Amino acid sequence: MGRVVVLGSLNVDLVTRVERHPAPGETVLGDGLVRLAGGKGANQAVAAAAAGARTAMVGAVGDDAGGVAYRSRLRARGVDVSDVVVRPGVPTGTAIVTVADDGENTIVVVPGANGTVGPEALVALERLGPGDVLLVQLEVPLGVVARGIRLAVGRGARVLLNAAPYAGLPGDVVALADPLVANEHEATLLAESGSVPGSLLVTFGARGASWDGVVEPAVVVPPEEVVDTTGAGDAFCGALAAALARGEDRPAALWAALQAGADAVRHDGAQPDPTL
Repeated sequence: MGRVVVLGSLNVDLVTRVERHPAPGETVLGDGLVRLAGGKGANQAVAAAAAGARTAMVGAVGDDAGGVAYRSRLRARGVDVSDVVVRPGVPTGTAIVTVADDGENTIVVVPGANGTVGPEALVALERLGPGDVLLVQLEVPLGVVARGIRLAVGRGARVLLNAAPYAGLPGDVVALADPLVANEHEATLLAESGSVPGSLLVTFGARGASWDGVVEPAVVVPPEEVVDTTGAGDAFCGALAAALARGEDRPAALWAALQAGADAVRHDGAQPDPTL
């Protein structure tokens, strides 16, 4: 059974609720403030570990309280954090989220330590080999992502690229993804770019997913059980990577991913019990 190595972001989400979002120059009062674990990379690492994979995280946090707490959190959930670097004097990546009573969100992301992930992080990927899966997203510098993908494939590992948030990558890098996972909007942007991945897995939320044209319906979740859809996509990717690392074939891996995505909408936050 191979490992899952996640190259990606770790964010502390600061979330408050407001009656309505303020107009420019206006101040409104927030109701409570919670600190939650987020960042697509860490979300997916937690999901891969929960799905039973030996999982390691490659990224960076600051030497602040949020970074210390996050490394401890991942370690407690079975994620190897040996390659999560602590940057002195740099804040951990932070997302400031306000949620209005009508359900609309505003989010400001401060990359912080995520923006410092550099070529030195790729040393961790030199331990990859056949049977391993490199899972990447696009919330750390794109040059590092591209070099990491090329390195992983050169070592015989499989690359699962989650093209979120969407950004352009060199065509040769996109071609190495097996699969590239994208939602409908991201898939449209990918098509417009002209780049062609080794295989393409498009997610449709409650309508399931399509892997190179083979459609699989979603796992049905009764509306009354849907709590928060925020973490569904990351849970999907983490579970998919874990299944591929186990050597599952496409149908089995896709079913496992869809099941994980369905389970994720039944709890608040992007990770189970997300409070930091």
